Amino acid sequence: MNDAKLGRRAAMGLVVAMVTAANAAAPVGRYTVSTDTVLDTKTNRTWQRVVPTATYTWANATTYCQALSLGGMTGWRLPTLKELQSLVDIRMFKPSIDAAAFPATPANYFWSSSPRANNPSFAWVVDFSYGTTTTLTNSTTNTNQVRCVR
Repeated sequence: MNDAKLGRRAAMGLVVAMVTAANAAAPVGRYTVSTDTVLDTKTNRTWQRVVPTATYTWANATTYCQALSLGGMTGWRLPTLKELQSLVDIRMFKPSIDAAAFPATPANYFWSSSPRANNPSFAWVVDFSYGTTTTLTNSTTNTNQVRCVR
């Protein structure tokens, strides 16, 4: 085989490898999954595994997390923006999260506990459709999804 054919074959192999990687889940051992919760071994945070179908205002999302009891555990809270962003898997799309660890996650906005610095009537959210972060339309009176952490 000549060098040009070898180069094309190598490039094709690279494309196949990239497509395969794009559909990969989180690294093995990243999450310890139980029925109701997921322990992120990288951050040592425990997450609510399955989120409610209801959406909440920012204040109600905070209240929901504070009242939550899962797996015999209390002390849940709304995650900070940085904590919520740690769940984003940019290799995934709609939703951009490990679906094995977090099944049935809607590809929607999720509240963080982080208010917008220059306007506290807005709060940061993470869009799990694409894994992006925004405050553009997220007045704290809007309703969004919630996933609690402890």
